Amino acid sequence: MPDNDHNDSSATMRIGGCAIHIEGAGPETLLMLHGWPDTHALWDGTVEVLRDSFRCARFTWPGFEPGSPRTLPQLDDILALLLEVVDALCPGGKVTLVLHDWGCIFGYQFAMRHPERVERIIGVDIGDVASLVRELDGRGKLAIAAYQVWLSAAWKMGGALGDWMTRSMARWLRAPAPASTLHWQMNWPYYLTWFGGKAALPRHSVPFHPSCPMLFIHGRRKHVRFHSRSWAAALAEQPGNRVEAFDTGHWVMVQAPARFHQVVRDWLLQRSG
Repeated sequence: MPDNDHNDSSATMRIGGCAIHIEGAGPETLLMLHGWPDTHALWDGTVEVLRDSFRCARFTWPGFEPGSPRTLPQLDDILALLLEVVDALCPGGKVTLVLHDWGCIFGYQFAMRHPERVERIIGVDIGDVASLVRELDGRGKLAIAAYQVWLSAAWKMGGALGDWMTRSMARWLRAPAPASTLHWQMNWPYYLTWFGGKAALPRHSVPFHPSCPMLFIHGRRKHVRFHSRSWAAALAEQPGNRVEAFDTGHWVMVQAPARFHQVVRDWLLQRSG
């Protein structure tokens, strides 16, 4: 049985086949969700900075661990997993979501379906998808489609070719994850988005308008912008929210760790106080 004592400094529980790593202590639990092509290790530096004041929990998405079997969960499956994790971490209570990339996509949808379980949100470099699609011009939409369909094809093909396609795209996007951890199985969110049929992610997603305080951090220097300017501006106008732009690419927490962690820690402690 998992130990849910908020004073524990380190613990691990297994839920839905995922190992949930818990470090640190404090009255507030942070659930950190990564994206492509990362694992829970993306948050190593963030946990190190925050574990003295917060209880930090994180896990690796199904299919993202090296050697994982082919998997294609639907959005309802992912949100059910998140609810089970939140229930185990804070029975009947709330967590603060710390999100990046696909962690944002899934975390935002969880917050819209279960706002009573989310205290506040830190989103990194991904905004509301619906407003982004409306704002992007044809060139921007084509750029997004090109790399996502490439990764979808890598998932479909699998094997050594799928791995090569995945690693090639990761290099082009300047992903910091070690090449040895990259594999075709982790591309399933892209395949689900473009070729999921009735289960396709856009069919089941709703626009994201948080009802809780939110810190949104984004990088300026990358191939593709992943948030709409109008959405970020509207977010910043709401009391308690904050929007910060960094002179980085997509992986802000890796490319500017000192400033990133200072902004996150200051915002969390200010709200905690």
